Amino acid sequence: MIHNLRNANFYLMVLLDLIIFCVAFYGAYLFRFDFSLPGYASIQCLELLKYAVIIKFSVFLGLGLYRGMWRYTSLRDLWHILEATFLQSLILVTVVLYKFGFDGFSRGVFIIDWMLTVFMCGGVRVMIRSFYAFKDGNSIQFSPENCPVDGNNALIIGAGRAGEKVVREIRSSGQLKYLPVGFLDNDKTKRGRTIHGVPVLGPLSDLQELVKNKCVNEILIAVAEASGAQMREIIDACKQTGLPYKILPGMDEIINGKVGIKALRDVSYQDLLGRAPVQLDTTAISDYLSGKTVLVTGCGGSIGSELVRQVVRFNPAKLILVDSSEANLYGIQMELHHELKFHNYVTVLGSVQDEQLMDETFGNYKPHTVFHAAAYKHVPMMERNPWQAVHNNICGTKNVMTAADKHGVARFVIVSTDKAVRPTNIMGASKRVTELLMRLFHDSKTTFMAVRFGNVVGSSGSVVPLFRRQIEKGGPVTVTHKDVTRYFMSISEAAQLILQAGVMADGGEIFILEMGEPVKIADMARDLIRLSGKEPDKDIEIIFTGLREGEKLYEELITEGEGIVRTEHDKIMVLKGVENDLDAYCTQFKKQLVEIKAAADKFHADEVRTMLHNVVPEFDEEG
Repeated sequence: MIHNLRNANFYLMVLLDLIIFCVAFYGAYLFRFDFSLPGYASIQCLELLKYAVIIKFSVFLGLGLYRGMWRYTSLRDLWHILEATFLQSLILVTVVLYKFGFDGFSRGVFIIDWMLTVFMCGGVRVMIRSFYAFKDGNSIQFSPENCPVDGNNALIIGAGRAGEKVVREIRSSGQLKYLPVGFLDNDKTKRGRTIHGVPVLGPLSDLQELVKNKCVNEILIAVAEASGAQMREIIDACKQTGLPYKILPGMDEIINGKVGIKALRDVSYQDLLGRAPVQLDTTAISDYLSGKTVLVTGCGGSIGSELVRQVVRFNPAKLILVDSSEANLYGIQMELHHELKFHNYVTVLGSVQDEQLMDETFGNYKPHTVFHAAAYKHVPMMERNPWQAVHNNICGTKNVMTAADKHGVARFVIVSTDKAVRPTNIMGASKRVTELLMRLFHDSKTTFMAVRFGNVVGSSGSVVPLFRRQIEKGGPVTVTHKDVTRYFMSISEAAQLILQAGVMADGGEIFILEMGEPVKIADMARDLIRLSGKEPDKDIEIIFTGLREGEKLYEELITEGEGIVRTEHDKIMVLKGVENDLDAYCTQFKKQLVEIKAAADKFHADEVRTMLHNVVPEFDEEG
């Protein structure tokens, strides 16, 4: 209220309403007496006018009808006017009855007064709303010569749900300082229509012309779902205008509560992947996470930390955070405590290679569900230090799985990789062995499963952070090979699908996440250079350095002999290799694991490679 008293518009609104109150009450007498007031009626009208105006104004003020802005009048505001006018008429009738009695007073006057007050108060507000809608939507017509450089006219690409939300937020929020002048949409059925008074002007191909004619200062991209190719087309069109452009966050980010509609941001490479939001069976996920103790290994890494964030959404009873990096563990702990406001966690600083620590951790906290994300995954590093791939990826995983089996964990999810398919490097071969470890626990009461997927944009092993640093330094950007391709998805999408896969397993399955179309790394580098406002091979040079140790041109998600089956989720497939004599296989496999560990303990790189070839016959270092 104090804020209103400092606003000049408040006094203007009050003055208009006071005039309406007087006109409505006097008009009620005129209508009642056929526009020929007898003397006693004139005196009576003037005597009651002061009561009517004071009561009406008090009710309007008390019910908060001056707190809003009339330019944003909605149906809800009109209902408030109906409520307020009915209440004030009731009070006025009561006052007249108490002070004067109803002798000589016409009951019709009060009914007509109520109707006129509703009509006039509502009408004025609707007229003001219509004026601003017309002004904002249609009156922005500058010539290219007198276009204000520092204006805030915004053209919105996308006239769907996301575009409607953007306009609604702009109109109702003081935080978004934009003036929407129109929509662009390739859907022909939307042409000529308006959304909240803002017209749909044409297709994306008209962008250049409309930028000039509508005097646009900024472009807002509000496309909820678009393929990578469609998003690239939109970005290229925006870049050609030379104007700044921003994008609405993905609907999955908004739904998950990470950001709001107001969080318009610069376009990132993730937008160019064009992946649709993940649809989760939240009820099923909640059943195995809500109120349960959940343990996450590698919780401070890119995948592990995102798994922690996603798990917290389902209100676990307790989180057990395991990581060998002090800095990473502290980082996720602080995020949980201060940003996510989740305090029921336990931090365990240690490695999965420590068999006794894992046994005691599982024994003390009795986790119901385990997400095993701890792994060494840097391909060239593992090529030079193959014993570490054995110690951490294989032996460490076996330690955690053994502890889970011993202490009655219900569900155990291994985070795997597409590099485990027909591996050409030590890292991929070691991850394939971790998948095979599930066979040793085929008769366990714990449900073991693995989730296999490709590269994750922004993860510690992703090329995107490296490319960004190279671009910031002015180049060159280094790509291993002009034809090298990889599958990509966002960290958030990967973590959500891992949670979803955890619902589906019966035991021993390998779930494969639908990765879409593979992306050429050279094309990715060019896209990132363009997003930074520069031109590839002109402003920033791209250099091809040759494939690194253990790398191959393309990745696969399925290996020979694996039968793939669709699941009820459109982004998750399942496969399960069949072993004819599982007991004999396990006996041989256990012996091989002992031999591999012995070679790793002696740091014998060649011997480790030979052992891995024996365990994983499809391991081909020639690629």
